[in-house]
Amino acid sequence: MPEDTKQNVKRMSMIVTKGTLDWAYPPFILATTAAAMGLEVTMFFTFYGLTLLKKKLDLEISTLGNAAMKMPLLGMHMAMPNLVSAMPGVDAMATAMMKNLIKKKGIASIEELRQAAIEADVKMIACQMTMDLFEYTLDDMIEGPILGGAATYIETATKSDINLFI
Repeated sequence: MPEDTKQNVKRMSMIVTKGTLDWAYPPFILATTAAAMGLEVTMFFTFYGLTLLKKKLDLEISTLGNAAMKMPLLGMHMAMPNLVSAMPGVDAMATAMMKNLIKKKGIASIEELRQAAIEADVKMIACQMTMDLFEYTLDDMIEGPILGGAATYIETATKSDINLFI
């Protein structure tokens, strides 16, 4: 794209900090939607969000501290009290229920959304500090993300029309 045209392109950047199944959907849905609408999109994966770039995803959800979580069950929506959430096996059960619901409703998997983001030329930045902190290497990650730090993200964010923290 010529440089003079590129200056008129709308840009969106986001910091992705969560790595659970339920928190993985918003950044990838927003990124792929924005890219489909013609925005230049950058995702900066840091702390637990960095796990969303791993080759093998084994995402779970945590019901603890998620008072708004109400799963459809027996024709109604059942809330999960924090006390129950602390019991062994509850997160695994809730994860299985969520994955079943996602499949039943025909919703794309995180792997599919991530691949769609790659195909839409969404720029993905893996936080170098977090890579070092959690002792990950690029071999642990999918192909495509570049390494960068806070300065890399700030440089992108200052040129973006939309900045999100997820």
